[in-house]
Amino acid sequence: MNSYAHPFYITFLRHGESVGNLESRWQGQAEYPLTEKGRAQARALAERWKNEKAQFDHVIASPLARAKDTAEIVASALNLEVELEPLWMERNNGEFSGLTAHEVRQNFQQPAFTTPYDAVGVDGEGDWELFLRAGQALHNLLKREPAKYLIVSHGGLLNQVMHAVVGVAPQANNAGTRFRFNNAAFAQLIYFSHQHRWAIERLNDHAHWNDLA
Repeated sequence: MNSYAHPFYITFLRHGESVGNLESRWQGQAEYPLTEKGRAQARALAERWKNEKAQFDHVIASPLARAKDTAEIVASALNLEVELEPLWMERNNGEFSGLTAHEVRQNFQQPAFTTPYDAVGVDGEGDWELFLRAGQALHNLLKREPAKYLIVSHGGLLNQVMHAVVGVAPQANNAGTRFRFNNAAFAQLIYFSHQHRWAIERLNDHAHWNDLA
């Protein structure tokens, strides 16, 4: 059978809790390690997938430590290697990087109205720019052979990937649809390339760590 008729099975996983999450910081592309809770979340997911006999052919992760380490914990348990891809990194949030929400409010004037084309953090990626990068990451993935892929990334980038999947462009003033990705939560999708049809099977599944919340 022509490989074109085979579907892609894609799991999008957000990294476990990081120090930046714990401190409520704008992490962006700044490096923050996983907390012990974050590592426990990743181990719980790995154990769940082992029990469920989940199978992946490829694990692709953002090179930022919080995503890379989450991927390596899961991949090691499933006897898989991790491939790093910078397109799956979190939004570059410019001068907001590393700041708390309070520090951002103190140090930066907030405009009354923003468009998707405006930069975030003075010189970071705006929503439209992030949407385009998410689309490129997705496009590159779908140029590969149909297989079972685990993608380990970040909440902001994965939101824009989901927007690309459902065909919803970024809106002004951060309005519109949001897709929740809790720490160490995942979405599962199937893409039927011969029909250009997506099936969203799961969203924000984090049943493996409810007891850790």
